[in-house]
Amino acid sequence: MEEQIISMPRIGDMAPDFEAVTTTGKIKFSEYNKGSWVVFFSHPADFTPVCTTEMSGFALEKDFFANHNTKLMGLSIDSIHSHIAWVNAVNEKTGVLFEFPIVADISMEVSKKYGMLQPGESETAAVRAVFIMDPKGKVRLIMYYPLNVGRNMAEIKRSLLALQTSDEYSVAMPLDWQPGDKVIVSAPKTVEELAERKKSNLEMVDWYLAKKSI
Repeated sequence: MEEQIISMPRIGDMAPDFEAVTTTGKIKFSEYNKGSWVVFFSHPADFTPVCTTEMSGFALEKDFFANHNTKLMGLSIDSIHSHIAWVNAVNEKTGVLFEFPIVADISMEVSKKYGMLQPGESETAAVRAVFIMDPKGKVRLIMYYPLNVGRNMAEIKRSLLALQTSDEYSVAMPLDWQPGDKVIVSAPKTVEELAERKKSNLEMVDWYLAKKSI
């Protein structure tokens, strides 16, 4: 049996553009993404328990994302009518409203562009993918979860802040970095830079591993 090759964007690629019907109207992704970060995530199906907890989690964090210049967008292989009914049902039962757009991807066109369909897991439902795009439309981070494991909202938020901090200060983040922790400074690339590094006030584990507060 011939192995099926899954097409998906990679970190550093420009996010695949698309136009789609969503719960907030028709959207062209490149326009939606322009000038802001986007967290684009897929879920297997409407009216399912794990997905309801996840989508509610994103909805409850809307102020956090808005305060960090980040838009949200969901997707599943369901109709717009199913999406609207689900949004309404969750709002009526829990008081949580999904205000971000949810893409209706009945044709699976967008799911295929983003590698959200993985036949080994399911041929009819998108896996739990998370893509973080920067304001220039570039894919900066990708996470995949199986159908039966919900995502970690704290890690999604932490990763977004790490990316934004790295861009702003041209630094890297160590293991388990949290906002306020020290960051890693790039290693010297010349003997002259090494000499300057040794005279600096940086916290040095070794010449190639130095940290600072920002």
